[in-house]
Amino acid sequence: MGARLVKYLDKAGKKVRVLTLPGDPNLFRLADIDCELVFGDVSDASSLKGIFEGICTVFHLAAVIISHDTAVFERVNFEGTRNMVLGAKASGVSHFIHVSSVAVSDPRASDYASSKARSEELVSSCEPDMTWTIVRPTLAYEKGGGQEFMMFLEYLKKYPVVPFIGHGRGKKRPVFVADIVQGLAAIADNPKTYGKIYNFSGSETICIRDLAKLMLKHQGLAKPIVPIPISLCRIAATLMERFMKNPPLTRYAISRIEQNADFDNSTVCEDLGISPIGVTEGLQRCYPIS
Repeated sequence: MGARLVKYLDKAGKKVRVLTLPGDPNLFRLADIDCELVFGDVSDASSLKGIFEGICTVFHLAAVIISHDTAVFERVNFEGTRNMVLGAKASGVSHFIHVSSVAVSDPRASDYASSKARSEELVSSCEPDMTWTIVRPTLAYEKGGGQEFMMFLEYLKKYPVVPFIGHGRGKKRPVFVADIVQGLAAIADNPKTYGKIYNFSGSETICIRDLAKLMLKHQGLAKPIVPIPISLCRIAATLMERFMKNPPLTRYAISRIEQNADFDNSTVCEDLGISPIGVTEGLQRCYPIS
């Protein structure tokens, strides 16, 4: 998403400075983009010295979504956001745009959700020194991209019969990455967005089981889906997390499947002038079928 945003801003004529990790293997994504590269680690405040000088707007996208080491969420998502906020304020940045997650609607569900909720509290307390905007994307996807989307897709493709967490009634509004990027770019220099929190969701509500079927359809696959009771999944996840280094099932995964993420995006449409597409159209763009 970061590389997509940098490319979009560059095409719009913006001067962009990119903060990335030393040795980032994905730097090739920026090969043809006119931007300034600086290297540092958001979790290491000393590595951020000087990077905010001359910057008016910060887009903070750095975060860890999946990790079996829960300390990573504290170090990167929470401490990293604090380091970014403090550094930006000290250098006179005027607008801090923070990419959070709809997972904050249930911060007790996982260490990830808790770290993002606490990060939002940091960002929203930075006034009057610096104005802010918070963005909460739902399930992000594009062709070959969106970490959680791709993990879900690989899981669906893995077995001839798909074991499913619960009955799959949780309502979702997956959002196309291109729509997120367009929305983020429209926030910068936009007074309407100051001090606001936006749900970045697609235009179509779909239950997670139907989404699974649709994703399989666009891979040319049709498989039976067998529901496993949520209670058994929770017991299994708790035991796996306790005794396995890399458990195949986690409480976070269960929360993301079970939780409703049917968040209204009307304020995004009104304030930013964009119209996010629905997942049926989006998947057809990513993985077209005749």
